Amino acid sequence: MNLLYKSTRSKEGTVTASEAILKGLADDGGLFVPEYIPKLDVTMDELKEMSYQETAYAVMKQFLTDFTEEELKHCINSAYDSKFDTEVIAPLVKVGDVYHLELFHGATIAFKDMALSILPHLLTTAAKKNNVTREIVILTATSGDTGKAALAGFADVPGTKIIVFYPKGGVSRVQELQMVTQKGDNTAVVAIHGNFDNAQSGVKALFEDKELEKELADAGYQFSSANSINIGRLVPQVVYYVYAYAKLLQNEEIAAGEEINVTVPTGNFGNILAAYYAKQMGVPIAKLICASNENKVLFDFFRTGVYDRNRDFILTSSPSMDILISSNLERLIYTIAGQDADRNAELMSQLRERGSYEITPEMKERLADFEGGFATEDETKEAIHTTYERTGYVMDTHTAVASSVCAKYRKDSGDQKKCLIASTASPYKFIHSVMTAIDEKYASVDEFELIDELSRISGTEIPGAIQEIRNAQIRHNRECDADKMKETVKEILSV
Repeated sequence: MNLLYKSTRSKEGTVTASEAILKGLADDGGLFVPEYIPKLDVTMDELKEMSYQETAYAVMKQFLTDFTEEELKHCINSAYDSKFDTEVIAPLVKVGDVYHLELFHGATIAFKDMALSILPHLLTTAAKKNNVTREIVILTATSGDTGKAALAGFADVPGTKIIVFYPKGGVSRVQELQMVTQKGDNTAVVAIHGNFDNAQSGVKALFEDKELEKELADAGYQFSSANSINIGRLVPQVVYYVYAYAKLLQNEEIAAGEEINVTVPTGNFGNILAAYYAKQMGVPIAKLICASNENKVLFDFFRTGVYDRNRDFILTSSPSMDILISSNLERLIYTIAGQDADRNAELMSQLRERGSYEITPEMKERLADFEGGFATEDETKEAIHTTYERTGYVMDTHTAVASSVCAKYRKDSGDQKKCLIASTASPYKFIHSVMTAIDEKYASVDEFELIDELSRISGTEIPGAIQEIRNAQIRHNRECDADKMKETVKEILSV
């Protein structure tokens, strides 16, 4: 049966999966959602024997029903190959009494690789299916990781160009170097003078600009997105939660049907929404624990039912979560509003105009699967330090936020279910913050000198992505003000 997609802001019209992936954002500014969440048609007993690639096919065929088996398997096998430094793609590591799902073994050592290594293949396949003749321009805002993973995925892919905006001073030194040294004749990187929310709002405004759309069409271009607003980003993320549960079962860490809790460090809400979709598909997940840093807009939302971005923006040591407008939350709001597009559109309009909205008590009741928590900067450092002291395991700052929140949730609730933590980036990516948390003596040491030291104390190999940027040439040095993004895009495309 063909699963169709509709906008979170309109009752009218549906599109196929390939059309939703191509468009990125619906014409009315809404996000594409499936008409229903499909169920897995294989058992956990079958899944536990599957490779990552086989699991990906079992999950994604349920969502992307207009892709043929051959097309989908080609996309999967092209994505999950030797670009990853481990055959299992997403290793499961027991750390103390929790399980870390390591999602950072791809080309750019962050979880974004899990989806962005397949998105270019899904997109180019979708373009062929829909007889698209224009060049596809991938337009993306990044808080640090999406940018590099998207650039790496789309570099020199025929029929595409990619433009990435990131907040100047709002990403780690390693993240910035990974982006500005990116090769590829079709790549452009722009530092904006503002924060991530400015970049994200600017990109959304460009997608909604009908005049610009026409100008681009006349010049032979059309926009698509690599942000998690694109359903082609979200569906591949569902895979690793299904895979992780099946592997826990295979390793006899859990019994058949045993419920687990999942803790996800959360900024834009896509990664935890994927876990929610996995639960809807039939994975026995009990609580979805949403872990925030000091920009705790989501924690406050789950506690009060009020989403309020009118607050100070805090730069933290976990910059990929320094976000006050969590785009993917809209998909959840639409769901808990009973798929009422008008109600959702009204709330999103309030967010745009007032900077806040409040959900009804009935909607709040439907959030029972979720638990919010946050970690301060000190708690994040403490989690890195104590985990290393007790186990020798080194985790990055974002994973440490989740680790801290998970431990607090267990202590406060008494809920002792086994817990899976989404480990979203390599510690090498945020090396200065990580090493300083382990020992203050590293605070004054140059970031690049710490690379070898981290390798020594953790007993891990320096990732290829880090070795690459040590001597890489800077290729992108363009900057612009947040209100000049449209002019910058036109200049890059010579429109």
